[in-house]
Amino acid sequence: MSRIGRMPVKIPAGVKVEVTGTQVHVRGPKGELTRSFPHGLTIAQQGEELTVQRESDERRWRAFHGMTRALLQNMVTGVSQGYSKKLQIEGVGYRAELKEKNLVVSVGFSHPVVVKPPEGIGFSVEEKTRIIQVSGYDKELVGQVAADLRKIRPPEPYKGKGLRYVGERVRHKAGKAGKAAAK
Repeated sequence: MSRIGRMPVKIPAGVKVEVTGTQVHVRGPKGELTRSFPHGLTIAQQGEELTVQRESDERRWRAFHGMTRALLQNMVTGVSQGYSKKLQIEGVGYRAELKEKNLVVSVGFSHPVVVKPPEGIGFSVEEKTRIIQVSGYDKELVGQVAADLRKIRPPEPYKGKGLRYVGERVRHKAGKAGKAAAK
């Protein structure tokens, strides 16, 4: 039995869950999410808890069991509390600002890059244009938008300039001077 899959998902106050077959619709104060799951799993709502059962002990259904429970937990947490990721800007002259809902990032190109937020995602800029916060109620979408932002200018290994997650360590290389000294 999957240790994660057998744990029930607790539904907090203010969150409504509708289970129809293999489709689950979760509605809360932050938004609403709908997702379909594989047919070999049974999702049941018992009071203020959701449980996931699998039809057999085949390797495939064991893998789906824990994943399904984790996705349900992410949906419930997202519509009740929301998710956020922070990116840090490193580099002289690099900055970000908000224009209406769009994020305008200047990271060394000849033009600023304008990023339009998808539905359910919000941007905020903190610490004098040095920290970008991506927030929303869909964990998967928040992570994907943050990864797409980082892809605009990933941190380079010589000086560390670019966009990186807050707390991410970038390994630095020595460069030409370090290579000559190593001989």
